[in-house]
Amino acid sequence: MEELLVSIAQGLVEDPSQVTVTKEDGENESIVYHLHVAENDMGRVIGKQGRIAKAIRTVMRAAATRNNEKVVVEID
Repeated sequence: MEELLVSIAQGLVEDPSQVTVTKEDGENESIVYHLHVAENDMGRVIGKQGRIAKAIRTVMRAAATRNNEKVVVEID
């Protein structure tokens, strides 16, 4: 799951070396992934009105459902 999030984010940003993901346990047996990108690339990952961020979260939730997991993606 972590690799999927990294590969999606690296495809969107100008500086792929700055993409990092941290993982922690959340509430209700969910897993929280924190996506960190360079300051200049934040707009690229969020998108206009948050459309790209919403799409990233949707893809991650769909992949997690296949593994019977609950996933939350936070963009920091």
